[in-house]
Amino acid sequence: MENAATILIVDDDRDIRTLLQDYLETNGYRTHGASDGAAMWKQLDNTKPDLIVLDLNLPGEDGLTLCRKLRAHSTLPVIMLTARSEPLDRILGLEMGADDYLPKPFEPRELLARIRSVLRRSTSTAASGVEKASRIRFSNWVLDLTARHLVNPQGTVIMLSGAEFRLLKVFLEHPNRVLNRDQLLNLTQGRDADPFDRSIDIQISRLRQKLGEDARLPQIIKTVRNGGYVLAGTVAVEPD
Repeated sequence: MENAATILIVDDDRDIRTLLQDYLETNGYRTHGASDGAAMWKQLDNTKPDLIVLDLNLPGEDGLTLCRKLRAHSTLPVIMLTARSEPLDRILGLEMGADDYLPKPFEPRELLARIRSVLRRSTSTAASGVEKASRIRFSNWVLDLTARHLVNPQGTVIMLSGAEFRLLKVFLEHPNRVLNRDQLLNLTQGRDADPFDRSIDIQISRLRQKLGEDARLPQIIKTVRNGGYVLAGTVAVEPD
């Protein structure tokens, strides 16, 4: 298991933690467990997980708060577990920077599939770049493909979640081309959209905020009525 990915399970239910750790270890992963936010931060200080499975309902600071704090300085992939399948829970999780979400109760096999998918996207995104680029310039902004963050026109670093990074990179790989939700979900997450899936819209809204866009009249990521979204402007790639 030398090259096995490490998964941190953050859930206050000991039975669920034990079940998931046993199941994931059986499927070739290393695991660590944490019962609350304090234990999670301690694990992050002592270990370097490749992904966090984070329960929404935790004692003390809840999963949304922990995810928001994590996103302030890290792009570590996060899968959020929600006790309810309410759309608001999913929306809040995505707004806080989660890469995926899974409502309880769930099958461990489904969580395993989600983990594999998120890790695969994270690994391929980090490894591929745009051709052999290290940075992409657009509208006086820079996307750093190595550090996986944005730099604004004033030189300030803007952190991105893994999902936001992948989405912006897809737009920059297809500048001035209209992409609909199905295309964006396929290119960023490898799956088709269902009629009620608004995760792409949420991520685009977050990207626009980080780009300082006016939501009513965005200039970089524009909405095409009945078509989708388009990144407008000139894109310049800087090789390593």
